[in-house]
Order: sequence, then C-alpha cells, then structure tokens
Amino acid sequence: NYTIYMGKDQFENDELIKYGLDTDVWFHVKDLSSAHVYLRLKPNQTMDDITDDCREDCATLCKANSIQGCKMKEVTIVYTRWKNLKKTADMVPGQVTYHRPQNVREMKAAKNNAVVNALNKTKEERFPDLYREQQDREREVIREKKEKKRAEDNARKAAALEAKEKKEEMSYDRIMKGDMMTSNAETKATADSTAAEEYE
Repeated sequence: NYTIYMGKDQFENDELIKYGLDTDVWFHVKDLSSAHVYLRLKPNQTMDDITDDCREDCATLCKANSIQGCKMKEVTIVYTRWKNLKKTADMVPGQVTYHRPQNVREMKAAKNNAVVNALNKTKEERFPDLYREQQDREREVIREKKEKKRAEDNARKAAALEAKEKKEEMSYDRIMKGDMMTSNAETKATADSTAAEEYE
C-alpha cells in the first residue's frame, strides 16, 4: 500500500513542494494547470519500483483534477522525484521547474472514471504537519547514513584483519622464527658431543 497526497489548491501545492520528502514522486499534467499529486515511496525504492497500476492511479488523479485536462480524451503526465523540483522566488504559487529535466519521465493518461471513483472511496482530508514530517525524515536519513558508514567501517576493518592474518599464515617469518630454528653449527656440535660421550 502507498500513500498519495494531493493539494487542494495552488497554496497547498506550494506547501507540498516546500516540505516534500526524498521518497516522494511528483505527478502533474504537462503544460496544463492541474493538481500536484505526490506518491510516497518506501525508503530505498526508486521510480522503477512503481507498479503500473499505482502510476496509473496518480496520473488519472492529475487528469481528473485539471480544469482543461479533464475535458480532454488524453493528456501527457510528467513525473519525477520531489528532489528534482526547482522553485525560485519569482515563481507564482504552485509553479515549479526542474533541476535536471532529463530525469523527468512522461506517460499518457486517459479518462478513467472507475479509477477515480475507487480512489475517491479511500480519500481522506488531512492537514498533516508537513514540516515536522520532513524534519523526522531528514533525521532518519542521517541516522541511516551513520549506520551504513559504521557497518562499512566494521566490514573494512574485518577484511583488513582477515587479510593480515592470512598474510601471516603464508609468511616465512612465522615459519622461520629464531627459537624454532637450529643452525648447522648446533647440529654438528651436538653430533660431536654425542660421539665423544659414546667413546668415553
């Protein structure tokens, strides 16, 4: 199950633009005024993980909530990650552009009353604290990065220790320690001493 957000007007759209999460995917009718629809993915998911049905739900919502688009047989929907949205000071409420246009995808959306009616049955009007949700998610991301770095550091240390131990096992220095070696002179002396004792 996924959560889909949609602003009621341009001012709510601006709030969603400002306080989105790194897991959000933004949908909008291309070149026309429409609702801003956000799909909240699970952490570590990408746009490639969005199912066809879920993508169609978001696109259909955009079309149905576009004054011009809802009258058209088919419209083009653009969608991209929230972090790719770019808002500048000179833009009107609800207006955005992109940091990287090449990361914006497109799809077609046709009129589909069945999808709209099904989604309306699950619709809830909420007024979440978007700022708090964003702050919570940012803290979670920081914690995840620290845990990942700690795990990588531990793995690197373990690999280095294993390599060192393996090197020591294969090293001649371990085999040829002084207290484990006997020189030719010692061998000869022992032999001579033994021989002398045998003739006493």
